[in-house]
Amino acid sequence: MNQQTTRIEDLESALLFRAEALADEYLNGAERLRGQIMEDANKMLRLREEREILAAKAGAERLYRQRVQAAEIKMQEELDHLRWTLVQSVLEDVNSRLAQLAGDDDAYLPLLKRLLSQGAGAIEREELTAHVNQRDLAQLAPRWADIVKEAGAGKRVTLSPQPIETAGGLLIESADGRIRVDNTFEGRMERLQAEMYRAINERLFASAEHMGALFNG
Repeated sequence: MNQQTTRIEDLESALLFRAEALADEYLNGAERLRGQIMEDANKMLRLREEREILAAKAGAERLYRQRVQAAEIKMQEELDHLRWTLVQSVLEDVNSRLAQLAGDDDAYLPLLKRLLSQGAGAIEREELTAHVNQRDLAQLAPRWADIVKEAGAGKRVTLSPQPIETAGGLLIESADGRIRVDNTFEGRMERLQAEMYRAINERLFASAEHMGALFNG
């Protein structure tokens, strides 16, 4: 009886030891699993934080670019307005100077002769007609033959008795009216306008490049 009791106790001890070992093993496994879960959770949290940071940076970058674009558009509008204002200012100044020139016979008459010579030389016809405004017609008509000769046109140029609307200069055309050279002040201004725009644009674009560095680094 004592021997059976001892065996039972030994069996119970063995079972208890095994149960404790299994419990420890399960506890250790659970702790490792818990640690892995926590590590995975931390990784997920870091990834989510990184995504949120990247999203915030991307949003800030978009906002920055939008503001830069808006500033550049505003600057371009201001440059366009400034360009238009400058062109108008130049045109007004030139028109004022041309009006003064037309009133100065000592300077205006030599200019008319040069315009006449240049215009006549550009038309491959021998019979030409010159058109001037009312003021010039009254002054030039009495001595037109001498003016043509002094201009060295080398062609027969008739002064039209019908005045044209112009601030100064002259319009020369072939006798049949098919070829013409507009050497009036307005005609030459129109041809030079593109050059004035180009010069103004070069100045403004040079300034715009320096201003753009403020935005683009």
